[in-house]
Amino acid sequence: MAESRRQSLTIAGETIASVLMRNASEHGSDIALREKERGIWKPTTWAEYAEEVLACAAGLDGFGLKPGDAVLILGDNRVRLYCGMLALATLGVYAMPAYPGTTLEELQHFADEANVVAALAEDQEQVDKILELRDAGATLLKHIVYDDARGLGFYEAPGLISWEHLVEIGSHRLNSEPGLREDLLGRAKPDDPAVFLHSSGTTGKPKGVVLSQKNVLAAARNGHAAGAFDFGDEVLAYLPMAWVGDYAITVAAALLLRFTVNVPERQETVLRDLREVAPTFYLAAPRSWDNLLTTIQVGIENSTPLKKRLYHLFLDGAVAAERRKLNGMSAGALEPLVRFIGEMLIFGPIKDQFGMHRLKNAFTGGEAIGEDTFVFYRALGIKLRQLYGQTENSAINAIQAPDEVRLHTVGKAAPGVEVKIADNGEILLKSDSVFAGYYNKPEASAETLSAGWLHTGDAGYLENDGHLVVLGRVAEVMHTKAGERYVPNFIENRLKFSPYIKDAAVIGAGRDELTAMVCIDFDVVGHWAEVNGVPYVSYADLSQREEVATLLREAFLRVNKALPEPLQLKKFVSLHKEFDPDDGEITRTRKLRRTVVEDRYQNVIAALYDGSKDVHVSAVVTYETGETGRVERTLPIREV
Repeated sequence: MAESRRQSLTIAGETIASVLMRNASEHGSDIALREKERGIWKPTTWAEYAEEVLACAAGLDGFGLKPGDAVLILGDNRVRLYCGMLALATLGVYAMPAYPGTTLEELQHFADEANVVAALAEDQEQVDKILELRDAGATLLKHIVYDDARGLGFYEAPGLISWEHLVEIGSHRLNSEPGLREDLLGRAKPDDPAVFLHSSGTTGKPKGVVLSQKNVLAAARNGHAAGAFDFGDEVLAYLPMAWVGDYAITVAAALLLRFTVNVPERQETVLRDLREVAPTFYLAAPRSWDNLLTTIQVGIENSTPLKKRLYHLFLDGAVAAERRKLNGMSAGALEPLVRFIGEMLIFGPIKDQFGMHRLKNAFTGGEAIGEDTFVFYRALGIKLRQLYGQTENSAINAIQAPDEVRLHTVGKAAPGVEVKIADNGEILLKSDSVFAGYYNKPEASAETLSAGWLHTGDAGYLENDGHLVVLGRVAEVMHTKAGERYVPNFIENRLKFSPYIKDAAVIGAGRDELTAMVCIDFDVVGHWAEVNGVPYVSYADLSQREEVATLLREAFLRVNKALPEPLQLKKFVSLHKEFDPDDGEITRTRKLRRTVVEDRYQNVIAALYDGSKDVHVSAVVTYETGETGRVERTLPIREV
């Protein structure tokens, strides 16, 4: 059945442009996009979407853009930036989205990597970055198109042009040049680029990942066949445009299955906009689900005593029931009735408050999610599921089915994806959604792609019924001095199941025991401190409080219960600052750069093993303004 659903979406030779034009022709008056501006949702139909994309493509084509060129896309989610990405795919040009907080050094790496000849920028802040990049030597970057004109009225930089002017130029060309429209629509082929993304860069500079139009459309078909989403879904486009998950859902699946994509006003308004949209599909990283859970719990604690009692009465029962289901036990006789009453009084109003009452498919991915968080949402009536994906495979590898949810697996391989396990325990994949290789890196490509199989770099195993278990990175499989094998990322993720721990780094390769450095979640711990009357003046101060150390120790004890004795964590340090992508300690998707962290905190690691009671640190930190400062602190070495 799933395979037939997948095949029914397959049309030979289809491209981004052909799918877009089919939607415009057959469903032209349906809403494709909505963007919130100054509190008002402004709709765009499929017909309008297609015309905007073609006008943009004609305008960029008039600038001389050609296959092999690359265009930077900088900013938060905006309708015009999505239009620009589709226009570039129509021209066969690399659309290269970057995270809004990308530094000049990172942009310089992108400019050195490919022929970056133009940029699409959201606003003045991003235009300033691009101009700085050009001043630093990116001489090929001649054209800069901006969406939001505020603050740019007096800029006189060469090549700077508004989106409106670009579309005006393109529309004029489409109307005055016979055959141009057909020419543009027929240029791109299935193997031509859809988007130019980057690997996370945990072990070095991010590598370029070019996904073809065949790749991304195949992934969308696979996801649909696996039951991840369906025709006409309503989604909120809030994930970073440089993350493969956003492209897979907001662009590829949205085109193929005619989603209505809602673009929030600002990242700061996402929760409010989420409530207004009430999407039917929602994908979020575990940290986002954790943050939302914290918001719900804080709201309950600030409510009336009666509401709190009702909440705990029904939720505690629902959590227990959900755990029984996950363990394969049947429901009690009164469970449906209690569930119905709980839905009316507690669960329904909470879901309505956060815009989740219409959710048909809710997913978490990117890393492991905490058991308590996962069970909470399922108890609330949100059928949260796990999926496993990578940039190199267009984001969709394995998905849990609604009736086959297990805490320790990521589900079965999606239809259209083959999975096998190599002799060394590495997960291998084969699918039409797998990329052709890293951009201009033949050696890295040869290591990753072999005999038609994608070497994911992840360690895992298949259960007898085909469910996939992901343990962590193969390259991060380490051994203690006694030869005990462990995966630090596996332990770190379980430490981060605690709402009080934002990041963690487990140490122990070649040593007698395992220890860890952790970074508190300032918002969550700060709220806990306020509720419990614990004074503090800064992150560095709060992170070293004895009361906070008690919270952290509880998290360590809980993780140790699930670990064999030789791998239990013995000591820890609560760091004086968060791991920061601007400091190179984590990637933009918050993956640990282990070598950087271990090098930067050598003295802290030494103190964890030499019997010291504390360690003095002096660190340079980078602020949001780009300025740097120095933090001096003495950190206690604490026993678990």
